[in-house]
Amino acid sequence: MPLPDSFLQELTQRNPIESLISGYVQVKRRGRNLVGLCPFHGEKTPSFTVYPENNSFYCFGCGAGGDVITFIKRIENLDYRDAVKFLADRAGMKMPENDVDDTMSRLRTRVLEANREAARFFHASLYSPAGIEALDYFHRRGYTDSTIRRFGLGYATDDFNSLRDALRKKGFKDEELTLAFLCARSRRNNSLYDIFRNRVMIPIIDIRGNVIAFGGRVLDDSKPKYINTSDTPAFKKTQNLFALNVAKASAGQQLILCEGYMDVIALHQAGFSNAVAALGTSFTADHARLVARYAKEAILIFDADTAGQKGTQRAIGLLRETGVDIRVVTIPDGKDPDEFIRKNGADRFRVLLERSANDVEYRLIRAGQKYDLSQAGDKVNFLREASEILSELQSPVERDVYAGKLSAQMDVRKDAILQQIQRFAAQKRRQQEKKQLGNLVQKAEGLTAQANPEAKTYPRAAAAEEALLGMLMLHPDRIRRVRETLPPEKIVTAFNRGVYSWLLERDAAGLSVDLIHMAESYSDSEMGYLSRMLRDAQERRESPEELANYERVILQEQQMMHAVDPTELTPEQIQAALKALRDSKK
Repeated sequence: MPLPDSFLQELTQRNPIESLISGYVQVKRRGRNLVGLCPFHGEKTPSFTVYPENNSFYCFGCGAGGDVITFIKRIENLDYRDAVKFLADRAGMKMPENDVDDTMSRLRTRVLEANREAARFFHASLYSPAGIEALDYFHRRGYTDSTIRRFGLGYATDDFNSLRDALRKKGFKDEELTLAFLCARSRRNNSLYDIFRNRVMIPIIDIRGNVIAFGGRVLDDSKPKYINTSDTPAFKKTQNLFALNVAKASAGQQLILCEGYMDVIALHQAGFSNAVAALGTSFTADHARLVARYAKEAILIFDADTAGQKGTQRAIGLLRETGVDIRVVTIPDGKDPDEFIRKNGADRFRVLLERSANDVEYRLIRAGQKYDLSQAGDKVNFLREASEILSELQSPVERDVYAGKLSAQMDVRKDAILQQIQRFAAQKRRQQEKKQLGNLVQKAEGLTAQANPEAKTYPRAAAAEEALLGMLMLHPDRIRRVRETLPPEKIVTAFNRGVYSWLLERDAAGLSVDLIHMAESYSDSEMGYLSRMLRDAQERRESPEELANYERVILQEQQMMHAVDPTELTPEQIQAALKALRDSKK
């Protein structure tokens, strides 16, 4: 059942888009609008724009756009109904009594409920006779009972059916248990069995306190070492960080980024409660943007092996795109944080944090380790690689400082190093500008193709339709001007025809045509397409008379589309077709 218009209007009023988005994105006012770095893709130049006048947002870089509901859906990884509930709770509003969750929302709720009961079951099993070995494993790692309770750690017994039977008794259906990645079907006889068996269990809790997933680790050296929850209606591994629910409150604008669950738990117990980790996957751009939402500085602590160093380099590149300051900790003798703290204590580890190098220093050190700097050829190659690293710095002061350090260390003129840095920077700037321009065009075309695939076949009609729809969304009072002269069946592309019909129906019923009323019916990519129409109309600020021009083009294109045999056209149709062809070439 659709939500009442009055409820959605109040929801918008109580959640002004500028105040909502500024809680997630650092935005600055630019004229009537606000701009900032897009939270949905990595960028260094702000292309994310908030339009308070019509409660919308649009990113020129990736095409994301929509209203407050669309924004919360994407940033919090929620479906439509849960995003509405999120905003209603934020504004102190109650959901309408006749509101009924849709299927996906109900499934997500059941998955979360199953996870909560599973976490309780695993924790109880840990302190049962069957969990003696698992509890001893945690104690051997140095975890206190207080830490075990704090993280809700547990144990999955070596039984194929214990969790399944316990959750069935609580009313969960088999389909819900498989959807939650707690149980699976046997290929042999299709029977349901527990996925997690004979493993210590680490529940993954989101920032709202929901148990959204699990990590299960073996007690010995058998493989696979970890089994992690796959993506479910309640969980996407690339959009969550382990222990962020605790770390966000104590981060102090700084997060420690580790490789695994156990390192994070050890750091929290040692007093470093701002530690987090990716969830069973490599660090991604989504993770980087999540870090940037809660911290201004990230401290990376990855393993010293080849995979760990590659992970560090990857994380540096992704985090740099978000503008977060980066430091890198190198633990002596290749130890991991858990092992180092157990052997040396928290105070020694704190010294490592204080002495950690920033990402530039770390990369320069790593580059220097590849060369024999006593050899002239290696010295030249190192300076070339170092200059390329420093060319990524935006601040002339930073470049000057590091060039001075390199000059002193390598006995090379500082101005020669700076010249090489500037050459690399100019080259990268040209490449980046070309790439950005190509990406903008490609993403704009991709967004249109995804939302309205017929636009490629009928580009002139689609362009006129987009301009007309944008104007009508921006100025609903102009809908009556085209109602009689442009019936919906004359709109050429199917998607735009549906939007146009929706506008006419809403207007005829005296209802609002704001974006927030579209969010339930249209996907995120379609909302981006609609937001672009609205943004373009706002930028053009055209007079009502332009409607006639758009209407004329649409009617011409519709007429040409249905003219199968040119010999059957009337002289007037032929003249109109020729004029349309001439106009399309202008």
